Amino acid sequence: MAVIHRTALAPTKLELLASWLPSRPWYRGGAGEPEPARSGGFRLDDPQGEVGIEFIVVTDASGPHPTAYLVPLTYRGAPLDGAEHALVGTMEHGVLGRRWAYDGCHDPVLVDRFAALIEGRVQAQDQNTSNTPDREVTRSYIGEGPVSTAFTTTATDDRDGTTLTVAPGATIRLHRALRPAPDGSPSLPRGAAGHVSGSWSTVDGARARGLFAVLHTDSGAQNDARRGRAS
Repeated sequence: MAVIHRTALAPTKLELLASWLPSRPWYRGGAGEPEPARSGGFRLDDPQGEVGIEFIVVTDASGPHPTAYLVPLTYRGAPLDGAEHALVGTMEHGVLGRRWAYDGCHDPVLVDRFAALIEGRVQAQDQNTSNTPDREVTRSYIGEGPVSTAFTTTATDDRDGTTLTVAPGATIRLHRALRPAPDGSPSLPRGAAGHVSGSWSTVDGARARGLFAVLHTDSGAQNDARRGRAS
């Protein structure tokens, strides 16, 4: 169980993200400095209790239109070998000391726990309260077995999001620039074998809901093909 410490961070997570976001191909801000504000998110527990796992939703109003971004982060007490390219920055934690913050898409602990969330083997946890499930985070999975994350995951950013190749024939597509579902009920694309959706606050104080990530597998595509032949 992750313990939420009420303490100071220097620099803050938002300060780190203000410097890091413009380096991402999916960032849609303008020419000015980013102005990220926390607007949602959730946590996952590391069974070993070593790695902090957080999915932050931040809204940046510096561009032509306010945009909510999904940013998975991990926090470690020592550098992650081979992940220098994924380092967001370091922070001084009032209780835990120096922490290394990483783009969680490149951290095998986060990828493993996120696959477990999609499959329903773990629950999303409240972002601000210890040992409290986040009921706004929903998921689905229609696969026939667990998604293996035993081999080296690759993470590829593009203009629309991030693709995680988590196993042969299995990818998780993260929506980085979030889109609210018109009726609050996100619809899944064809071939989806699972998903995670959640909520966040908009700049006017309303609650929006949309897809956070979609799992695609070869079996999911085959199921779609079978449904198409039967229709």
